[in-house]
Amino acid sequence: MTETKLSEILEESFVRCRDLEAPLADRLQAFANELRRLGPRFAAAVDALVSRLAESHAGAKAPKVGEPMPAFLLPDDQGRLVRLEDLLGKGPVALAFNRGHWCPFCRINVDALARAEKEVAAEDRHVAAIVPDRQKFAVWLRSEAKAPFPVLTDIDNGYAMTLDLAFYVGDELKHMMVSSGWDPSVSQGTDNWMLPPPSSSALMGSFTHALSTRTTECAWPSRTCLPRCDPRRSSGADCIVLMATARVRV
Repeated sequence: MTETKLSEILEESFVRCRDLEAPLADRLQAFANELRRLGPRFAAAVDALVSRLAESHAGAKAPKVGEPMPAFLLPDDQGRLVRLEDLLGKGPVALAFNRGHWCPFCRINVDALARAEKEVAAEDRHVAAIVPDRQKFAVWLRSEAKAPFPVLTDIDNGYAMTLDLAFYVGDELKHMMVSSGWDPSVSQGTDNWMLPPPSSSALMGSFTHALSTRTTECAWPSRTCLPRCDPRRSSGADCIVLMATARVRV
C-alpha cells in the first residue's frame, strides 16, 4: 500500500485555513500550526532553514527604500511578455514573490491578494505575482485563487537572483520536500532547487519596499498585510512583497 504523503494529508487543512474569514496572518499561522502538528520533522527542518537564512542575512542586498527597482521583462500566465514599466503605467504595483503553485503558504497569500485586489484597485494600486514556475503552473495558481492580476514566470529565479531574493534549498530539505510530495523541480523545469526566501515582514517604501517589521506602514489593507512573526517560528509562512511606484525610473 502506498504511503500517503504529507502534502496530501495537509490538503484538507490547507483548504480550511485558506477559506477562513480572518486576516492573512491568522490564516498563515493556522496552516503553520497544522504543519507542526502533522509534520513536526518537516516544520523543524524549515525552522532550521529560516534560521540559516537569517544568520546569512539573505535578501540584505535587495533594493532599499528610495532605490530604483530594476527593470524586468517576464512572461505572464497567458504567455505575454510584461515589463515593469507596463505595470507601472497603471499605477503603483506590489510585486509578490512566491515560491510556486505547490507551496500552500504561497497559495494562501495569492488567495488573500486576490480578495484584496478590488480594495487596492480603487486606490489605483494593483498586484502582480512572480513565481519560478512554468506557464501552465502559473495558470493553475492564478486560476485556483481566481486572481484578477497576472502571475509572471521568473525562469530559474533569474530576476529574483538579481534582487538577492533567491536561495538554495539545501540537500536535506530537498530530499524531505520530495518525500513529502512537494517537488518544485517539476513545475520549474529545472533541478537547481533555488527558491524565493520566506520573509518575516512586508517589504515597503515610497519607491521600492525595504525591509520593515511594522505592518502598520503597509500600503495595503490590513487583512492582506504579511504577518509579523518570529523567523524562528515562521515555517516559511510568508512571501516577499516589493512595491514600486510610477515614479521609479526603469
